[in-house]
Amino acid sequence: MIRSLIAQARQAQLNRRTLLAGAGAGASALALAACSTGGGQSKPTAAADNSATDKTLNWANWAAYIDEDDAGNYPTLVAFEEETGIKVNYEVAVDDNNTYYGKVKDQLALGQDIGADTVCLTDWMVARWIRFGYTQALDHGNIPNLANLTPSLQNVDFDPGREMSIPWQGGFAGICWNKEAVPGGLSSVSDLWNPELKGRVGVLSEMRDTMGLLMLENGVDISGEWGDDEYNEALDLLRKQVEDGQIRNIKGNSYLEDLKSEDTLAAICWSGDITVINAEAGDKWEFLIPSGGGTLWNDNFLVPIGSPRKTNAETLINYYYEPEVAAEVAAWVNFITPVVGAKEAAIEIDPELAENQLIFPNEETLSNAFVFRSLSGAEEQKYQADFQSILLGA
Repeated sequence: MIRSLIAQARQAQLNRRTLLAGAGAGASALALAACSTGGGQSKPTAAADNSATDKTLNWANWAAYIDEDDAGNYPTLVAFEEETGIKVNYEVAVDDNNTYYGKVKDQLALGQDIGADTVCLTDWMVARWIRFGYTQALDHGNIPNLANLTPSLQNVDFDPGREMSIPWQGGFAGICWNKEAVPGGLSSVSDLWNPELKGRVGVLSEMRDTMGLLMLENGVDISGEWGDDEYNEALDLLRKQVEDGQIRNIKGNSYLEDLKSEDTLAAICWSGDITVINAEAGDKWEFLIPSGGGTLWNDNFLVPIGSPRKTNAETLINYYYEPEVAAEVAAWVNFITPVVGAKEAAIEIDPELAENQLIFPNEETLSNAFVFRSLSGAEEQKYQADFQSILLGA
């Protein structure tokens, strides 16, 4: 039964990523305009908290990003409602960081309720919301299970001390290859440039992952101090590999179709996707965090500035930081849980799942994964534009 659930979860994960691929073109169009929005405005005021009298909660999240049964119910969420008396409206509302932001940014700037009391967004987008004052400060007293947060995620440069955001799930970007076509395997990003792979390499259209891996290969700590020189060195390498025909495609999640058709034999990729493609099409692909390091990203809970139910949201976050609950979610979504103790709880579900380093990475694995540092509005606009110029020419 458990293995059947896991198989369903992997297919659900594929569905989520397919949605992302479909949204990619619109997201790219929004990216440059959206990243500068809000910089010159005064920050809005947080809404009054009515949680004491209003036992409801609106949660906006990505598709296939929570445990789900055959009837379309969310078992952990049903248990939360029974335990707390808080009725949750779970909405699959986020199809892409930029497109979601484009829908709600005007309301956020005015401090209005966007219809979500908590939203799960990716690190760099959370950094933008925090920078513009679009999030509410969290009361850690309402989240005692925050003590279970993985130490490496307790302090990040865009939110020191996790005052405004708390991780939901995470993943790696690294390299992958077709084990039949590349029997010797790969160990570094530089191996993607091997002559025998010319025209059969793919890279991601997510700037922070592709550029992050290239910069790490150059010895740059992408979570530390770096600037235009380090970025441009990696950008020049990417441009050369595109112009020389080494790189076949720069894509969003549709890169999986290129792997399956063998149009590409190796790629910069996302960890969870390779678990999915192996489950769907046979154990043909290998994922590796390259020797230079991989990127580590997280989607994070935040409470929008206009939410009138902050305490309810904090109660929800606290619930999902119970190790047993986190393990149940991990068995479905197959991404990294940030909750200490979830691995031990997962052993009771499936010992094999609990040993998977792409879901429950140990300290050694995490030591070679780096969070792309947060960018200023000007940096984001410049770096994305430069990367986009190569993407459009590929």
